[in-house]
Amino acid sequence: MKSFRTLFARDLDSISLKSEMETYGYVFIRDLIPKGELELLLSDMISIASDEGWMIEGSAPSERIANPAMACYDPEPKYKQAANRAFSLERLHALMHHPVLTDVMKRLVGPRLLVHPKPIARMIFPNYAGALLQAHQDHSGIAGSSESYTVWTPMHDCLQGQGTLEIMEGSHLFGLQHTEGYINRETAQGDDWVGGQINAGDVAIFHSLTVHSSTLSTSNQLRFSVDCRFQSYDEAVSPLEIVFRNQAKGGRNWESTYADWKRDDLRYYWRDLPLRLKPSVAELTAQAEKADSPEKRLRYTTLVEMIEREIPMLVH
Repeated sequence: MKSFRTLFARDLDSISLKSEMETYGYVFIRDLIPKGELELLLSDMISIASDEGWMIEGSAPSERIANPAMACYDPEPKYKQAANRAFSLERLHALMHHPVLTDVMKRLVGPRLLVHPKPIARMIFPNYAGALLQAHQDHSGIAGSSESYTVWTPMHDCLQGQGTLEIMEGSHLFGLQHTEGYINRETAQGDDWVGGQINAGDVAIFHSLTVHSSTLSTSNQLRFSVDCRFQSYDEAVSPLEIVFRNQAKGGRNWESTYADWKRDDLRYYWRDLPLRLKPSVAELTAQAEKADSPEKRLRYTTLVEMIEREIPMLVH
C-alpha cells in the first residue's frame, strides 16, 4: 500500500491545503498538535477504560494492555457507558478548538468556521472485528452539506496496521458511492489506497465524501483516538450534529455533558452563529404534519422542540 502524502506543520505557510484537498480528498500533517496537549486527554481516556475493567489487571495503565474478555464496541451497552463518559471530557471538546486545528481548518473552509460540537473519542480493542470500521464515507452519517471535513488524530503513536486509518485517494470526486452498510473496497471508485504510521500530534483531515476505513489492530493494546468535524457555517448542517435525538429517552444531553466544565467558551458556542439547517425547522414541521403515524409525528415534533431550545439564534 502506498504511504500517505505527508505534509509537515512547519511547512504549511508554503502549501495550498485547499489544492491538496481538492486533488486527493485528504491532507496528512505531521507534528501539528503539540504532544503535550494530548497527554492529559489520553490519561483521562485511559482512566475511563481502566475503570471499566478493559485492561489486564496488574498492568500499568500507560501500557494500554487490553483485557480481551471485555472487548466491546458501539452499540454494546458496556461500550456506550464508557463512550458517554469520554464524551463529557472537557479536554476532548477543548481539543477541537485548539488554535492549531482551527487555523488549519480555516485555511480549508474560510473564516466562518463551525466546529461540530460532537467529537468522537474512540477506545478500540485489538483483534476485535466488531470494532473494525469498514470502508465508508462520513457524509452518509453526517448529512447536511457534503462540504464538511473530518479530523482524525491518535492520542499515541500508532504503527501501520494497528488500528490505523486508510484512505482512498481521489474517491471524493465520485459523489456518494453505492453502499450496503459499507462500501466494497474492490469496487469503490477512486485512486490508490494509502496508509501508514500515524503518531501522536499527527492529523489526517479528509473530505466527507472521501472513502476511508480502519485496520484491525493485531497488537495487544487498546487504541485511543479522536475524530471531530468542521465546516463553514455558510454551508447547511444537519440538526442532529447539534441536538441529541435520544435525549428524551435518557440519552446524552448538553446540561449533563457540561456539568463539571470550567470553560464557558466551549459551551453552546454554536448559538451565536447564523446556522442554516438541513432539514430546516420548516421542513421538519411539514414532515410532522404529513406523518402517517403518531410515532413519526412525535419524532419530528420532538426534534423541532429540541432545535428551538438548543439553537435559539436560528435564522433558517
